[in-house]
Amino acid sequence: MENGSSVLDSPEDLDCSSDSGSIFVPQKRRKQTVAGSQPPKRPRRNAVRVTSSPSSPFTTPPDSSQQRQSPSQGTSRKPSSRRVTSASEESQGISAKDIYDAVFSGKTAMVTVVEEWLCSYKRSKEAGLLVLINFIVQSCGCKGVVNRDMLESMENAEIIGALTKEFNEDSVNYPLSTPGPQLKRFKAGLCEFLRVLVRSCRNSYVYDEFLFPSLLALLTGLSDSQVRAFRHTSTLMAMKLMTELVDIAVAVSVQLQTTQRQFDVENGKKPHERASDRLEELSASIRELQENREELSFMMNTTFRGVFVHRYRDRLPDIRATCMEELGVWLTTDPENFLNDGCLKYLGWTLHDKQSPVRLRCVRALQGLYQQKEFIGRLELFTSRFKERILSMVLDKDPDVAVEAVNLLLMIQQSTEEGLKEEECGHIYPLVYASHRGLASAAGAFLCNKLRHVLTADNQEDENGNSIASFFQILISFYIQTEFHEHGTYLVDSLWTVAGSELRDWATMTALLLQDYGLVYEEEGALLEIMMCAIRQAAEATPPVGRSEGKKNLSMKQKKIQEQDRTRITTHFIPVLPQLLSKYSADAEKVSLLLTAPLYFDLDMYSSTQWLEKHLDLLLSQICDIVKKHTDGGVLQACAQLVSTLCSERHTFSSRAHLAFSQLLDALTDRFSAYLSDLLQDTADEDGVYNAATALKRIAALSSAMDPTGWELLDSCLELLKNRIESVNLDTELMAAALKCAAFHLMWAKLKAVNLKPAEAELKCLRKQVRVFCRICQTCLSLDQTEIRDQAFELLCDLLLLYSEVSVRSEPALQTLVHLPSDSLRAELASFLLDYIFTDTESIELDDEGLEKKVALLQKKRNQLAGYCKLVVYGVLDLSAATNVFKHYSKYFKDFGDIIKETMSKSKLINPVQSAKVVCLSLQQLFAEMLTEGHERPDFTEIRELARRLAMTFDVNLQRARKQLVAVHLDGIRFAFRVAPEGEEEHPNVAFLEILSEFSFKLLPQDRAQLANFVEAECPSAALCWPAVRLYLRSLAARSSKSKKGPGEGGGADSSLGTPVAKRMRTSAQGSVSSSATGLLLESSSVQSHLHTPVLTSTVLRQTAQEPAAKRPTAAPSDSGSDLAELESEDEFSGPQMRKVKPTKRGTASSMQAATPQEELHSHLTLLSLIEDDLSEKAEGDSSGREEPEIEDYESDKESQYTLPSTRHTSASILDELFD
Repeated sequence: MENGSSVLDSPEDLDCSSDSGSIFVPQKRRKQTVAGSQPPKRPRRNAVRVTSSPSSPFTTPPDSSQQRQSPSQGTSRKPSSRRVTSASEESQGISAKDIYDAVFSGKTAMVTVVEEWLCSYKRSKEAGLLVLINFIVQSCGCKGVVNRDMLESMENAEIIGALTKEFNEDSVNYPLSTPGPQLKRFKAGLCEFLRVLVRSCRNSYVYDEFLFPSLLALLTGLSDSQVRAFRHTSTLMAMKLMTELVDIAVAVSVQLQTTQRQFDVENGKKPHERASDRLEELSASIRELQENREELSFMMNTTFRGVFVHRYRDRLPDIRATCMEELGVWLTTDPENFLNDGCLKYLGWTLHDKQSPVRLRCVRALQGLYQQKEFIGRLELFTSRFKERILSMVLDKDPDVAVEAVNLLLMIQQSTEEGLKEEECGHIYPLVYASHRGLASAAGAFLCNKLRHVLTADNQEDENGNSIASFFQILISFYIQTEFHEHGTYLVDSLWTVAGSELRDWATMTALLLQDYGLVYEEEGALLEIMMCAIRQAAEATPPVGRSEGKKNLSMKQKKIQEQDRTRITTHFIPVLPQLLSKYSADAEKVSLLLTAPLYFDLDMYSSTQWLEKHLDLLLSQICDIVKKHTDGGVLQACAQLVSTLCSERHTFSSRAHLAFSQLLDALTDRFSAYLSDLLQDTADEDGVYNAATALKRIAALSSAMDPTGWELLDSCLELLKNRIESVNLDTELMAAALKCAAFHLMWAKLKAVNLKPAEAELKCLRKQVRVFCRICQTCLSLDQTEIRDQAFELLCDLLLLYSEVSVRSEPALQTLVHLPSDSLRAELASFLLDYIFTDTESIELDDEGLEKKVALLQKKRNQLAGYCKLVVYGVLDLSAATNVFKHYSKYFKDFGDIIKETMSKSKLINPVQSAKVVCLSLQQLFAEMLTEGHERPDFTEIRELARRLAMTFDVNLQRARKQLVAVHLDGIRFAFRVAPEGEEEHPNVAFLEILSEFSFKLLPQDRAQLANFVEAECPSAALCWPAVRLYLRSLAARSSKSKKGPGEGGGADSSLGTPVAKRMRTSAQGSVSSSATGLLLESSSVQSHLHTPVLTSTVLRQTAQEPAAKRPTAAPSDSGSDLAELESEDEFSGPQMRKVKPTKRGTASSMQAATPQEELHSHLTLLSLIEDDLSEKAEGDSSGREEPEIEDYESDKESQYTLPSTRHTSASILDELFD
């Protein structure tokens, strides 16, 4: 055999290898056969004939009469001129169809089927073999039948050629390619049949030199066929037969060794003690076992060299995967003959296979080898040669392959003496933060093994001999060095399976935190974060965001473990938490983490267990002290969330908590009131302003969790805001806190009004306060202070929504509270979009700190844009106000594309035609702005790109989008041919037709003709030759000729889109197109739909309890049609970005949005989900890039990476791409 250094170089050397490279070289049989000095023990006429397969690349003829023939099978699929006749069975035994039906159904015991066939084979070997051959042919999906004459007179190549001509060309499917559960059932049945067949013959017919050599020769020929069905099925059967033969060969070798030892023992006795009969019997057994082993070796060598060596690199991935899977079994079952470099090289080469299932089988086969300690010595050369490739596979694009590669490296690390170097382990460590949970868990097991190995090697134990404390110290060091401090929850989740006992050791962690020595400041923060993440993992028993594998309900066992963990957490931390809060009360970051711990407690234990009640007072006292100490927004928000939980009425101790925090509010209110008079008189010094601002900031945080209306701070806040605005003495923190306090007061007042039904006078007073607050916020929108301006915009969006007509529809008595925004406020809101949201942020430096600021700024802008869009969708603003959003769809698609697209979708549900007119109005506004810039030859490329993208948002069902598209064209045509005022150029807007032509491809043929007539009627006769008019008319007539193909296609959709034609279009009055609309003013309708109160935009405390899901919004009857998905082409957007549009002046922003009579709509809409991913687009994108089934075109997987998941607690965040 060749040495390992040459064997493992390349797969191209395989075909050039000589016969000496065979794993089985039965020299004795070959010499006897070639020399002809001794005849074979049994007649092998048929076996010799069928063994000389035309597809076998090796010639070891036992008889000089054997000749090598060129392969002829599989070269033609043309039907034969003569039909292959059916086999005439000599007996009434089992038929090939009976065997096939039993295998295909999987309902018949294979032992019974094999026994029936064996009875038939005993009566006639030829007939029994013929049945098996026809079963193989039928299993391949071939209609042909092999009869007795063909078997006796034709070679294998000729038989296969005849069968190829009889193959069914009607379908590419065959039994092993049948989709669904039938494939798994048939494959399992076929393998089971072969297994039972060989084991039933292992002591008899395996050695008759007729049955199995004949079958293997036929399978070898079929495996070399160009017909995939023949090649696939025969390779699978040959590999399974080979596996069973290897198992028999191992048993024969063991039996031979045992018999040889018995012979040696008997022969070693003294002559008078020997039993001659016993010696002769053992000698005969040895000769027979040697012949049997030689026979098995001959068949296995023929199969390996004739089938495996050629098919392990077949074009079909399933064939390659089968070869690798069975090779792994051979290596494990018979290491004496197979576990050498000559066979291991195939596994190493195929690790580079392009198809992931093949790579997966290779890695799993290697796992079976590295699990056996006795094999490690033989794997040294293979490990050194292919370890680099295995390391690169941890980033395989198939997560399953990556998971198994990590598991394999863990076995190498544990089994080999050298293991992996530290830089090699560095390839695996970052995977604990991978978004794929299986891969992260495998990497966590590798990391945990490494940590424990280091702990054992260094014998690191603290003074008390606590090895778990040492484990945490090593883990903390790793966590700090990885520099992924925002992803602690993912590290804990990765280690949870293998190190769950250590991570649940709350006593050790809290002891390390409470001790005054041992950990430095950074290590304390890391351990505290790990501990809080472990508490969340144990209490919720769910993976973190980004690692969920679908909705999986917890089993009863998991629920029981969860309850036990939660009880242990509560029992341990209730007395310890006040101590931790006391120690870290001055550290904002650490105390914010600790304040989240009670959210995972079983809080009822405070009242149910008597000895724990005293700790509740300590906790409440600590929370009040923390509120008094800190002004950091994160700490105050954590306190507010905990206050809201403790004051919940579902707890019996809520009254005690409410009393404690009410006293805190009293103190803060008194402190603020002490400085109020000085603030109003503008006589307060810096300390007074700071103290008042901090007190108001704390009050605002608590107001988000508990009702502040009893302290009557609204008038004071409003008066303070007016005073500061009039005196232009703008203190950012003071005014922002005052705005939040006033807004929360109005929100709680609305909630009380819904529950208590106050008198009419009180409602009017509340509405007046809302009006005053909105005017103050409107003024703040013009200030130069960013924090005040942003806070005012977000609070305005929330309050306008909370006091809208939609919010009181179910409460007629509260109609008095409805507050609609004035025209000036609408203009201010629209100007805010143009001035502060749709602006570029390229000035920020893209270093680590700058990137973090950019992401935070983008998230704030998205939140503000979502608030404005909700005002449009829920009817606070007219649909025409959406033009301020739609016209930025193309330029800012990367940042806000999902929000704008969702807004378009919801507006179409409200009023499809009106929404289409808003789209057209957006383009008209951009066109008018470009004309006012005074360009002699304006470039409409960017506007046309926007029009093209907006056109793609219309329904792919052209019948359903017909009215909307016609409305766009009618409005656009009227705008293009509007008569200009005196003194201006005639028809200045005619170039708008170029932009309008981007919507023509979705028009139905009959609408194209009518619109062409409408253009001719609207435009002057001389205008028909203008370039823009001619371009638009050509776009209408581009595909009109294609619609005249037949009666079935006359009213069809655009053929280029492949859209099925609706049989009839449903019409309704609601969707009719108004032909009287002129000018830029657009008919708009306010939303009068039954809407739930949407999620607020500002920093109101989010409730943890989930609201029941509402019904999905349904379109109007006129919009019903086929459920084809909307054409998704946004991901292919690569056109030039639009030029920055100048912001509309504040005084004239409302001129483009004149109100029109409102149309009553009754649409049942759910809350607007403006920050959700379009997961279906990702699924389509992922499924588009399938791999080619050619091993020769392999590409390295090193480029694939696993991105770290986002740490924000939102579902399916659209900002994931910004964190990549």
